[in-house]
Amino acid sequence: MIQAVTLPEITIRLVIAVIIATCIGFDREHKNRPAGIKTHVLVCVGSCIIALIQKKIGYDALQLALTQPKLAGIIRADEARLIAQVISGIGFLGAGTILVQHRTVLGLTTAASLWAVAGMGLAIGMGDYEIGIAGAVIVLIVLVFSKKLIRIHPMKKLEIQYRHKLETKEFLQQYFEDKNITITNVNFKVTQSANGALYENIYDIEVPRSINYADIIEDISMNKNIVRIQMVSI
Repeated sequence: MIQAVTLPEITIRLVIAVIIATCIGFDREHKNRPAGIKTHVLVCVGSCIIALIQKKIGYDALQLALTQPKLAGIIRADEARLIAQVISGIGFLGAGTILVQHRTVLGLTTAASLWAVAGMGLAIGMGDYEIGIAGAVIVLIVLVFSKKLIRIHPMKKLEIQYRHKLETKEFLQQYFEDKNITITNVNFKVTQSANGALYENIYDIEVPRSINYADIIEDISMNKNIVRIQMVSI
């Protein structure tokens, strides 16, 4: 039986939506991601409001059917209709947080967190507190602790062009050892020109999570013998 949602209940649901979205948004903002606390709260509260509206539509339809039995056969109140629009529509907002910089994709986790927050808002708005709160706890655990619990060293390709073979190779080898960067494969090429030999190494490397790819490129590019360097995703 669909029941009317009272004002105190509406307030409780909206407050819960704000709290769980704030917790998730804080993690994103703390890590300097595109969408922070305000964005997550607005998405979650907006989803909650839409779910509350859907509940109201269902309740009004039921009341109309009870008061006017002749209309019972033609009244429809699909509780999934507005919800489906939220789930599909949030994709546009999530896409706006995804950036591509220097062949690296950024913002996928934030887009996924916005999509998850929308689901939590819908659950809270529909009165399914257990689903919404449990979902918030799981999402927070994944965002905050996943990197600490699961250690993954991403593999990348590092393309370097340089001069003065022996000196530069010794520098690169020492740099990789100091940074705990593992070399799994190396492809070597040399090009002869009027200005002398130009060497090119393509390294397959495993980079520790604590190291930023941009820092690697910047550090190596400071060497006077480096002509060109870029990180290529595999």
